Amino acid sequence: MNAKSQNTPAASPAPDGAPELGDEFFERADEYLGDKPVHRGRPRLARPQQLLTILFDADVIEAFKATGSGWQTRMNDALKDWVAAHRA
Repeated sequence: MNAKSQNTPAASPAPDGAPELGDEFFERADEYLGDKPVHRGRPRLARPQQLLTILFDADVIEAFKATGSGWQTRMNDALKDWVAAHRA
């Protein structure tokens, strides 16, 4: 008989030995409204952004990066403006 495969019943923790549940436990616990989980965090967007690989000229990227943090958002806004101006 192998010593590793001994069938021993799992010890159940005694009520005295169970840890006390603090505020941190309840802050991180899943919340339910009836039987449905309540999702935390940012709500899902009606039209989420899509990940795309695209090539731009280096001077275009440099010009947007030179405007500082948030350059990708500004680039997206510039493309939205162009689409709005050129709608058929």
